[in-house]
Amino acid sequence: MASTPVNGVAHNKLLDQVIRSPDRRPSPQPTHLSVPGSGHSTPRILPQEGSGGSGYVAPKFEGKAKQMEAVMDGVEEKGFIPPDFVETETQWFYNELGIDDMYFATESVEAVVNHIHSLYAAKVAAYARDDKRLEIRLDKEAADHAVYIDTSKPGISVVDGPRYEQRIDEKYLDGSVGNTGYRVESFRSASPLPGSQEQQLRCYFVYQCDFVEPNPSATEIDIEKIGDKRFLLKATKNTKAVYQQALHTAAGRTGPVIEYFDVEGSRDKRLVIAYKQGSALGLFSALSDLYHYYGLTTSRKYVEQFSNGYTAMSLYLRHVPGAASSKHPPIEASIHQIIKEISLLYCIPQNKFQADFATARLSLQETIYAHCVWVFTSHFLNRLGSEYVALASLLDTSNTQHAELLSKLKRRLRAETFTADYIREIISQYPDLVHSLYLSFAGSHYVQAQTEQEDFLPTLSYLRLQIDKIPTEGELTDSINKSVVNDHHRIVMESFRIFNRAVLKTNFYTPTKVALSFRMNPDFLPPQEYPQPLYGMFLVISSEFRGFHLRFRDIARGGIRIVKSRSEEAYAINARSLFDENYNLANTQQRKNKDIPEGGSKGVVLLDYHHQDKARTAFEKYIDSILDLLLPANSPGIKDPIVDHYKKEEILFMGPDENTADLVDWATEHARERGAPWWKSFFTGKNPKLGGIPHDRYGMTTLSVRAYVEGIYRKLKLNTSEVRKLQTGGPDGDLGSNEILLSNEKYVSIVDGSGVLVDTNGLDHEELLRLAKQRLMINHFDISKLSPQGYRVLVDENNIRLPHGEMVFNGTTFRNTFHLRKDIKYDTFVPCGGRPESIDLTTANSLIVDGKCVIPYIVEGANLFITQDAKLRLEKAGCILYKDASANKGGVTSSSLEVLASLSFDDAGFIEHMCVKNDGTVPEFYNKYVKAVQEVIQNNARLEFEAIWKEHEATGQPRSTLSDTLSIAITKLDEELQSTDLWTNVAFRESVLSEALPNLLLQQIGLDKIMERVPDNYLRAIFGSYLASRFVYQHGVSASQFAFFDFMSKRMEKLWVIGHWNSG
Repeated sequence: MASTPVNGVAHNKLLDQVIRSPDRRPSPQPTHLSVPGSGHSTPRILPQEGSGGSGYVAPKFEGKAKQMEAVMDGVEEKGFIPPDFVETETQWFYNELGIDDMYFATESVEAVVNHIHSLYAAKVAAYARDDKRLEIRLDKEAADHAVYIDTSKPGISVVDGPRYEQRIDEKYLDGSVGNTGYRVESFRSASPLPGSQEQQLRCYFVYQCDFVEPNPSATEIDIEKIGDKRFLLKATKNTKAVYQQALHTAAGRTGPVIEYFDVEGSRDKRLVIAYKQGSALGLFSALSDLYHYYGLTTSRKYVEQFSNGYTAMSLYLRHVPGAASSKHPPIEASIHQIIKEISLLYCIPQNKFQADFATARLSLQETIYAHCVWVFTSHFLNRLGSEYVALASLLDTSNTQHAELLSKLKRRLRAETFTADYIREIISQYPDLVHSLYLSFAGSHYVQAQTEQEDFLPTLSYLRLQIDKIPTEGELTDSINKSVVNDHHRIVMESFRIFNRAVLKTNFYTPTKVALSFRMNPDFLPPQEYPQPLYGMFLVISSEFRGFHLRFRDIARGGIRIVKSRSEEAYAINARSLFDENYNLANTQQRKNKDIPEGGSKGVVLLDYHHQDKARTAFEKYIDSILDLLLPANSPGIKDPIVDHYKKEEILFMGPDENTADLVDWATEHARERGAPWWKSFFTGKNPKLGGIPHDRYGMTTLSVRAYVEGIYRKLKLNTSEVRKLQTGGPDGDLGSNEILLSNEKYVSIVDGSGVLVDTNGLDHEELLRLAKQRLMINHFDISKLSPQGYRVLVDENNIRLPHGEMVFNGTTFRNTFHLRKDIKYDTFVPCGGRPESIDLTTANSLIVDGKCVIPYIVEGANLFITQDAKLRLEKAGCILYKDASANKGGVTSSSLEVLASLSFDDAGFIEHMCVKNDGTVPEFYNKYVKAVQEVIQNNARLEFEAIWKEHEATGQPRSTLSDTLSIAITKLDEELQSTDLWTNVAFRESVLSEALPNLLLQQIGLDKIMERVPDNYLRAIFGSYLASRFVYQHGVSASQFAFFDFMSKRMEKLWVIGHWNSG
């Protein structure tokens, strides 16, 4: 029974010596003893079975003795080992290294002879060394198996050796997926090497898996079906039961399962970890650094793969032998700490400061904390500074040359001031400062979860917190100023304090997690660079990605996009621009959302360059770790409560974007599984069976874009069929395919991810419709349908001669810059895809000849395709241009109305009226509601188009500027209206909501029920946005107070008439 806590701290004699070990500094992470995954508060006991109590029994190799004789003959025949030593060296290899019979049954006589020679050669070589140190390094890699043997000092991570464990991770384990995988067995020799009391041999054996069922069903977890045949042959009944339970638990969880067991008759511990394959690359080698830090070593290690996509590891932990063990806490304390820290290791198995952890300069928590701050700093330290602000104020930004100079200077300053590598080098020089800064972070965010009924064993980290004093802000300032060698170093280390102050809550100390998430106060952002203040910021970090979620209002909506990089150079560029891209996308969304109750938000996930194939893994980790900060903890030992300095309930509304359209169903189901009460409205664009209204299926975004394109044609009385058109974003995408399906212009050029398609006589429209309906890229276009002047150049093609004689040397470069060419005549350009800033102020000049824009009309369907300064330059050159914030708002309107339906219906009504049945039957209400949504989108787009056109005609201001002015005017009036007494006027409130809410919902549910179910702040937002948008669309952005008075008087008069009529 655990001892009674005194003053909130439990005393345990096993942990007394922790206080006396100042060289060990695990960081504060208090928790009760609970094994994540098992639900047990005390470990179970496993019997001693198999070799060394491993729980594995290798089938006896009947030919072992005969093989050994043949090996001795082979060794003697080679003549390298003196005859007197042949037998002893062979017997030592066979009997003393802990190698089981499976190895000998697998290897040939010649291979064993070579291994014995290699080991003996290493012993001979040791005598030639001044330090007489014995080093044995042996590796053999075949197609289906590998053997590694290395000299190893128990409890020590060798950072300058052959690093066999890292090689095993990278070459075999990291790529193990599904029915292709490798299992690992590792043994440590029971006795030290001859002539050395410290060195032992560590052997690793890697085998390609041979599964019973290589392709099981997605839900199969029976170990006898999904296991490797070798494993099933060797594993004892108890071992199989341990793995079976771990896999069963892992299958119902996003993150890892971590359990430990006592081994009967010893103090050894068996640690078992199960997780999804590919979700923690490098974990096998990183675990060694973790248990070495706490003075433990392993006698055996096993990595097992299962064909249903899961990995399980077993580590057999014991104290390092000899006097070294006295420097470390007892294993009973260390194992508990290790379990808690594996959840951190799972998130980032190989952090940027791993060497500091492997050499015990810093604890695991401190290095991962430093890694997170390094990511944070790399995004927010490359700021422009006061000098840039002063220069910008002196220059005339309306002057094209001045604006271009500032644009280039901004880009260079952000790229070159503090590179990620430079920041990492600086942080590495100050481990003591990192330790102190981490204590400040931990003191603010750790939480102790325990109840009187639970057994309680404080972690080493918690006890350390009782000894290490948490420094004050003043003490941290003094420490930094006294330690750093120059101003750059001071700025970097000060960023730790900015990070600490900004974090409002984090899952850093949650027992199980899949990525690290931080809810941040964005007030640290410089207003001169980010003039529109953010409402909320989330930073999410994992080994596979980094990502942000930004929003400009409490109630906000926006998609989640995943950014991939084709090269390391592209990744570096994407990393530098990640936050700014996210901010600008969210800001664009904020301006788009003028017609709907939600403000603007956006999430951007950047895949690490080495994890470009991990989009789904990254998305799942991103969503789950954000949910950690949105939902109350209700699973002790799995999801413990967090320290919440924000102290307000938050709900995020998300939707699909680039590379995430096929993932939103999972996010919806996952939110429901985790108990989110708002799961129905969490994601939009989901499968209709979940009540979603897919934007691409119903062309929601394109309907808005088309309203602007057709508005220009209508105003200028153009014959649509004669308009020559350029489009980026091809027939495979949502916007691109629907733009083709809904339009009848003469397509001259299309650019997409696969290349460029051109025909100056007009591309075959029927062939384009075929591609659009099948969602195929232009590389599937039937080129026999091109005229003699037509051509197609794909990104992987080089040295292609065009019909007019031009040579294209590189297809990718040609594709990336094609939209900037001025040798082809177009009337309209509709960007429906492409990276942000594809046209900036510099490249915009490519589209201007003799002061005139070569493309008369541009409707920006793709978000941020053209920078704002480039838009203004093109408009000055005569282009009629409607920007993304106006044109691309159909999708957000659809999403908003989808959310409104999910909030208005109860669960039963939602399933009945908004969810398509499994047999494909579509509810009548659903079909009608989709049509109503389409009508709202087209109406809102027409209203804004007319308002901007009218304002431009009256004032001559650029349409790109008017779009922003209109958005700001609406959102400002919206916020003011929500805080007035108008909301408290019940009759007026209900009158506005009756107009703003879709008639179908009102007829089906009724206003009273809707007002009862939809959150009050959401209803206020509907009220304010509807009134504000209708006033500004009708009266313009510069309407007087008298105009608003007249607008409101007419509404009140209408309300009085209705009320008088009803009472009469």
